Amino acid sequence: MNSGISYEEYLRTHDALVYSNVGVSMLPLLRQGRDLFVVERKGPARCRVGDVILYRRPPSHYVLHRIVAVRDGDYVLLGDNCIRREYGIRDADIVGVMTGFVRNGRRHSTEEAGYRLYRFVWLHTIPLRIALKKALYRIRRGSGTADKG
Repeated sequence: MNSGISYEEYLRTHDALVYSNVGVSMLPLLRQGRDLFVVERKGPARCRVGDVILYRRPPSHYVLHRIVAVRDGDYVLLGDNCIRREYGIRDADIVGVMTGFVRNGRRHSTEEAGYRLYRFVWLHTIPLRIALKKALYRIRRGSGTADKG
């Protein structure tokens, strides 16, 4: 993608954006420097629980995270490798919705059975995964005190 153009501008004139992620917030689904994600422009419909969205944090920081709750005026998000939920993300903040990813040179769709199973398991184990991550953090730190997470 041209470095002088925003994701929004790119998606206005192209069907999809294929890009590499930066960071570890979407592990194990997306591995930094190894996998690509495919995002299509968000349509007028509301997003659903389980959708992975690319959204804009002001002024121009972009984040790719999963919707874990849909509320009347906004969404609650959580990266697959995160413990803190993000609140207040509105439709106007959403640039696009992930429709696939590329791993080891092979393109996968979010409609594939394997991905849908991953999404189901990931969404239904959030409290357990967060508790385990906090416990591991405390063990590594050698402290029995609660994490603020």
